[in-house]
Amino acid sequence: MPKDLVVILTALNLEYQAVREKLVGPQVHRHERGTRFEVGTVQGTSCRVALGLTNKGNQSAAVIAERAIQEFSPVAVLFVGVAGALWDTARLGDVVMATHVYAYHGGTSEDDGLKARPRVWEAPHGISQLGAHLARVNDWVDDLTGPEGAPQVRFGAIAAGEVVQNSKLSAEARWIRQHYNDALAIEMEAAGVAQAGHLNGAPVAIIRGISDRADGTKNSAEDRNWQPRAAANAAAFATRLAMELVGEQEQMTMSEASGSHSADKLGEHVSNTAHNSTVGIMAGSVKASRVYMHADPGVTDAADLVVELDRFRGHLKRHHAEGSLDEDTYREALAELSSALRAVTEKTSESSRRATLALKRLRGLTAEVPELVDRLAPLVVAAGDLS
Repeated sequence: MPKDLVVILTALNLEYQAVREKLVGPQVHRHERGTRFEVGTVQGTSCRVALGLTNKGNQSAAVIAERAIQEFSPVAVLFVGVAGALWDTARLGDVVMATHVYAYHGGTSEDDGLKARPRVWEAPHGISQLGAHLARVNDWVDDLTGPEGAPQVRFGAIAAGEVVQNSKLSAEARWIRQHYNDALAIEMEAAGVAQAGHLNGAPVAIIRGISDRADGTKNSAEDRNWQPRAAANAAAFATRLAMELVGEQEQMTMSEASGSHSADKLGEHVSNTAHNSTVGIMAGSVKASRVYMHADPGVTDAADLVVELDRFRGHLKRHHAEGSLDEDTYREALAELSSALRAVTEKTSESSRRATLALKRLRGLTAEVPELVDRLAPLVVAAGDLS
């Protein structure tokens, strides 16, 4: 499976076009259910982007986001476009990258009023750190910044609902001020994309250019002028972030390959010098006088991968018994492991993609257990290499 692709989704054609202008050679990629993506490379780089249009709303965004994750197994999913500012902390044209997303329409109606019951998704730590770094470096801004100066990147909560917000006085506006006064921007898709990423183990970043103030002035001439500029700014920062994400992924892949090579050389050294000696070791496996820590290095085909996945089931069981995995996580992990095994044994054209996705979801479920994450890393790579 490709390790050099980021999915970028937008809700509006204006936003879509702003990202597409950053790409070279976009080619149509059609999902079996009819959804169309365009896959191209960011200008001057090898970073591949799969660009898709979700249309408005959290539900539509969630469906297309999950479809894109299943189709491309991306390094990350970026949702890019425009949003309304809730307060005066962000200027028109500034970019807001979500530290967390509120689904603010969650609630329960009781005799004494409506009580907030939001869902919240935090941005992945690695993406947040990378975004903050790029904001400090500040080399993402296009040459044409406008008379107001270069846009700035703001980090904070984004509120996602089901209606267009354009008032300071409405019941919705009062509700947001009361319960979500730390949100910098408001829009209608981020919660759906965040949920899809969470369920599929895919990192998600929400990046919005501020095009209006959601205070009754939306659809004014100023708003129409700012929309394309805000969309362009969000697209510029998002594609810069995509380049860095792909670069980091390539470095990790090279590091893993180098580590495997070093381990192989070490095994050769042990086998060459220990013919008449007794060597005490603690290792995951010993094969042909070679020592491998945790993972089997010789997963060359589907049969080998099935053996290693069956072995991993025993590690899951052990950590569950030791209390490292709670009951719910353990059951979900077993289900994902079974999905990966089925995909591998079916040996279809989709086996590699399905097995990789299942193992990535399994890696997300076991992220709090470093030993399991270490054991899974080469299995994810092996699943992606299946032909």
